[in-house]
Amino acid sequence: MDRIYYLSLEFYMGRTLQNTMVNLGLQTACDEATYQLGLDLEELEEIEEDAGLGNGGLGRLAACFLDSMATLGLAAYGYGIRYEFGIFNQKIVNGWQVEEADDWLRYGNPWEKARPEYMLPVHFYGRVEHTPDGVLWLDTQVVLAMPYDTPVPGYKNNTVNTMRLWSAKAPNDFKLKDFNVGDYIEAVLDRNLAENISRVLYPNDNFFEGKELRLKQEYFVVAATLQDIIRRFKSSRFGCRDPVRTSFETFPDKVAIQLNDTHPALSIPELMRILVDVEKVDWDKAWEITKKTCAYTNHTVLPEALERWPVSMFEKLLPRHLEIIYAINQRHLDHVAALFPGDVDRLRRMSVIEEGDCKRINMAHLCVIGSHAVNGVARIHSEIVKQSVFKDFYELEPEKFQNKTNGITPRRWLLLCNPGLADIIVERIGEGFLTDLSQLKKLLSLVDDEAFIRDIAKIKQENKLKFSALLEKEYKVKINPASMFDVHVKRIHEYKRQLLNCLHIITLYNRIKKDPAKAFVPRTVMIGGKAAPGYHMAKMIIKLVTSIGDVVNHDPVVGDRLKVIFLENYRVSLAEKVIPAADLSQQISTAGTEASGTGNMKFMLNGALTIGTMDGANVEMAEEAGEENLFIFGMRVEDVEALDQKGYNAREFYERLPELRQAVDQISSGFFSPKDPDCFKDVVSMLMYHDRFKVFADYEAYIQCQAQVDHLYRNSKEWTKKVIRNIACSGKFSSDRTITEYAREIWGVEPSDLQIPPPNLPKD
Repeated sequence: MDRIYYLSLEFYMGRTLQNTMVNLGLQTACDEATYQLGLDLEELEEIEEDAGLGNGGLGRLAACFLDSMATLGLAAYGYGIRYEFGIFNQKIVNGWQVEEADDWLRYGNPWEKARPEYMLPVHFYGRVEHTPDGVLWLDTQVVLAMPYDTPVPGYKNNTVNTMRLWSAKAPNDFKLKDFNVGDYIEAVLDRNLAENISRVLYPNDNFFEGKELRLKQEYFVVAATLQDIIRRFKSSRFGCRDPVRTSFETFPDKVAIQLNDTHPALSIPELMRILVDVEKVDWDKAWEITKKTCAYTNHTVLPEALERWPVSMFEKLLPRHLEIIYAINQRHLDHVAALFPGDVDRLRRMSVIEEGDCKRINMAHLCVIGSHAVNGVARIHSEIVKQSVFKDFYELEPEKFQNKTNGITPRRWLLLCNPGLADIIVERIGEGFLTDLSQLKKLLSLVDDEAFIRDIAKIKQENKLKFSALLEKEYKVKINPASMFDVHVKRIHEYKRQLLNCLHIITLYNRIKKDPAKAFVPRTVMIGGKAAPGYHMAKMIIKLVTSIGDVVNHDPVVGDRLKVIFLENYRVSLAEKVIPAADLSQQISTAGTEASGTGNMKFMLNGALTIGTMDGANVEMAEEAGEENLFIFGMRVEDVEALDQKGYNAREFYERLPELRQAVDQISSGFFSPKDPDCFKDVVSMLMYHDRFKVFADYEAYIQCQAQVDHLYRNSKEWTKKVIRNIACSGKFSSDRTITEYAREIWGVEPSDLQIPPPNLPKD
C-alpha cells in the first residue's frame, strides 16, 4: 500500500463535530436524537472551539486536502504541530485590532488521542564528528515529540485516515544530567524551554520572519515525522512493530512526501541524513531515493514570503544538516557548471546558499533541487513560477514543473455550511455531485427554469436573514437584509488590496452625499480578516475600515443605503456563516500576486458573483463560467509588467481622477479620523509614493465595474441566472479533483471511490 504523507506546519481545521456527522451520514439521526433530549444541535455546535492551527489559505488547503484524500480512499497521513495556541483571537477595540491568545485546548479536545507509545526523540544543537565508521552528530539536546492523532473520515466510504500532530515534551532528565546540577528547581522550570517549541503558531501570512524558534518548529515536525515514516516502512506487515525491511530500494514506491510550501523543506536534508549517516546508504543512491520521494508545492511569488535562513543559525542549531545542504549544493552547482560553462551569474542565481553580508540558505531552491515534482497552485501562478521565480531551474528540468489548481471540499463548503442550497440541488440532480462536483454542470439546463431561479433566490435570502440576525445578536448592528451583501474576507495584506475596496466605499458615500435624491442600490459592505501582529500597514487598514464605518453608518443622509461592517475575528466557523449569505465576492489582488485564492471558490459554489482581477484561480473561474458571468476588471499580468517598465506614478492617477482625489484627500485630511487628523498619513503616503500593488492604477476600472454590479443587481432574475451559471461551473474547484491530479501525476497512486465494508460487518 503506497502511503502519502502531507507535511504542513498549518492545518486550519475549524470545528469537527458537524463535519464528522456529515461524513458519517449521521447528521439527521443526531439532530433528531438531541431534539428528543430537549437540546438544539446547532446550539451545541456553537460551543465547540475552532482548531485554528493555520493562518489562512495554506492551512485551510491542507484541511480540505485531508478531507478529499480520505474521501478518495488514499492511505494518507497529515503531519504537523499541535500548537497549544493557534491563530490569535481578534478583538476590535476603538477601531483597532487587539490580539488575544487562542487557548483552544482549555476545556480539552475530544477529537484527539495522545499516543505516548509512539513518542520520539528530536535532536538539536551539538557538533559533528567525521570518523572512519561514518558521521556522528554528538552532544545534542533532546526534545521528545508526543503524537496526538485526530481521525479524518472520508465522505460515507468508511475510510478513516489520521492527522498526527506532534507536541514537544522535555525528557525527564532535561538539564539534570549536566554536571552543573546546582539548582534542581531551576532545571525543572527550564523544561518549558524545550516545550515552547509547540507552544504557538507564528501568525504571519505570506511573510517570512527568521526566528530561531520557528526554525526549531520546522525541524521538530520534520524529524519526528520522518522517523515515523521510516518505522512504518520497515514494519513489513500491519500490526508488526519489529523492523524487517532493510533495503531502501523500494522506499519511493511505498512512500510519497508532499511538502506544503518550504516550511517542511528540512525533510530533504533530514532524509539524506538518515539514509547516509544512520542507514549507511551511499550518497548517490540516497539522493535518488530522496528526490523520488519528495515533491514541493509553491504557494507564493512574493519575495518577502520566501524562507531564507541565516547560515549562522543553522550552524548552531543543525550543524549536520548544514553540511548536507552544502554537499547537495556543491553537486548541484557542479552539474549546472558542466551544462553552462563560464556562466558564473547563473551559478550565483541557482545556488542554495546566497552570499552577501549575511550568508543565507534559500529553502525554495533546496526544495526544487531535492524534489521530483514542483507545482504551483493555479495555472497563472504555475506559469509565473516557471517564467520568473524558478526560471533557471525550469530551463534545467522543465519536466519537473507542474500545475495543480487548488480546490475546496464540497462537504464542508456546501453540504455543511449551506444545507438549503445543497437540498435544492439534490432535488434536481441527485446527490452524486457531492463526490463528483463536475456533475453540477447538469444545472445549466435549469438556468431558465422559473421555479429553480425562485428557489435559488429564496435560499440566498434565507441565508442573508439568518446572517443579519447573527450580526444583530452578536455585534448589535442592524443591517438591511434587502441590500446587496458585498463581502471581502481574507487575511489583511497590501497585495489583497482591501484599500481599493475602501476607496470604492468612500466614492459610493460621496455620490450619495452629492445627490441624496438619486436611487442607489443599497449595499452592506463587509470586510473581515486578521492582520499579522507585527504588520503595521495591515493594522492601519483595519483602523481605516472601522473609521470609514463610523462616519458612513451614522450619517442620516445615507440611511440604510450603505453600511460598512468590519467582521471581527474572521475564522473558519465565521466563513461557514458569511459565505452562504454573500451576494458579491471581492477577489481584487493585483494581477500576479495571489497564487490561487480558495475563498473565491467557496463564494462561487455558494451563489455569490465575483468581482475580481485576472489573478490566481479567478482566471480559471472565468474560463469555466464564461468571463461574462464574472465581473472582471483591471490590469492583467502583462499590463502590470508594462507599468513597471514605464514606472508607476500614483500621482498621475490622483491628478486625473477627481473622485479618487476627493477620497484620498478625505482620508489624509482626517475626515474619517476627526480626533486624530494625521491618523492615516502613513497609508496615504504609501499609496502616493511607494505602493507596490498599484491601487490607483486599477481604481477607475474597479469603480466602473462596481457600477455594472449595481446595474445587474437591480434585475434580480438576471442576477440569479448568472448565479446559477456560476454554481453549475464551479465543479472544477473541488479538492477531490485537485487531489486526484496529485495522486496520478505526482504520487503515482490511483484514487478509488469504493466503499470499504463497515467495521460492524464480518470480513469475508
